Amino acid sequence: MIGARLKQARLLAGITQRELARALCDIGYKITAAAISKYEKEKSYPTAQFMLLASSALGVPGSYFLHQPETDVQWTAFRKQSRFGKKKQEAVMAYASDLAELQIELHSVLYPDASPDLPEPAPAMDFNDAEEIARQLRAVWNVGNRPLDNLVQTAEDRGVIVIGWDDESGRFDGLSGWCGEYPVTVINANSSADRKRFNLAHEIGHLVMDTTRASVDDESLAHRFAAALLVPDEHAYHELGRQRRHLDWGELMMLKRKYGLSMAAWVRRARDLKIISEHCYEALSIERSKFGWRMREPVEYLGDEEPLQLKQMVQRAVAEGLVSPDRMTRIGVDVWQPETEQPESEHLTVYDLLAMPEDERKAVMERAFEHASKEDFEIFEAYEIYDDYYEEFDAETEEISN
Repeated sequence: MIGARLKQARLLAGITQRELARALCDIGYKITAAAISKYEKEKSYPTAQFMLLASSALGVPGSYFLHQPETDVQWTAFRKQSRFGKKKQEAVMAYASDLAELQIELHSVLYPDASPDLPEPAPAMDFNDAEEIARQLRAVWNVGNRPLDNLVQTAEDRGVIVIGWDDESGRFDGLSGWCGEYPVTVINANSSADRKRFNLAHEIGHLVMDTTRASVDDESLAHRFAAALLVPDEHAYHELGRQRRHLDWGELMMLKRKYGLSMAAWVRRARDLKIISEHCYEALSIERSKFGWRMREPVEYLGDEEPLQLKQMVQRAVAEGLVSPDRMTRIGVDVWQPETEQPESEHLTVYDLLAMPEDERKAVMERAFEHASKEDFEIFEAYEIYDDYYEEFDAETEEISN
């Protein structure tokens, strides 16, 4: 158990056994990479001092190594560029496994009668099957044919675990797998909102399609599924018409803002549905390159595609006393708590102050004045209504006296 958690923490930190050994040697603890390898394979067991120093070097609390994972994620699809190295791949999977485990644990406690609402993988032989499976998923999720305002939260509401991994290199797109009955997806949190939507839809496609006997490669089918989930064919025909000789970029800008599908993906969608010809598709692709829109398009989709389910469940579990805030720090989940620290004098009466030695009383008062100097106070003499009130009261008093 300790060995597996040590390896997971190291992968999460993105360092090798040799680099961990060097980091520990730098703080005075002599150890070799071979010794760490034995710890991870549980051929020998680390000392308490090693665990304490390793937890500091790896940025996890000491209790991390003693936690026994109850679930294991079986990853099925990893979409990345070839330059996204093995160490980074392992770090993504370690991080996602930790968060998936916590999310499943909280879900079972807070929603004991709920289960993920994702259909069993259906056979997908070709693009028509991908379109149909996307249509069926919309029906299961009861979202009709309307544009999906927030795909991340739509998926989270149906029990899909969505995890964000911040990769600035642009070489990681998505990861998906199963943790028991729970579908797990990972998307690049550093992408634009429309890219997050497409990548999540793509990973969901891998989870709901059985492509073992497909005549088309997995990635192409998942791309087609993603486009069909975000823009069903009848919507595309409604917005663009059944057949076009050309598409206007201004038109595509508006459709991107409405559906959260990139302009480039709209052009591809139009070609796949034979709304435009292959020649028109190629011409538009050349124009897009000429305008410099391959890396960034001229308009942004303004939707919010941030995973919130885990954060919400953590806050609820802490509020109900089911878990402690400290425990959540083992994988870096922030817990919002109101500031409770107050100046000492606020809890003291004048009698408490008088009973104090003079030096202590003076120190308390100085702290109170320092705190008060940071606050904003209203100047009540500006309220003329009170002046009028007291003038009337004084006049009435003088009249009675006379």
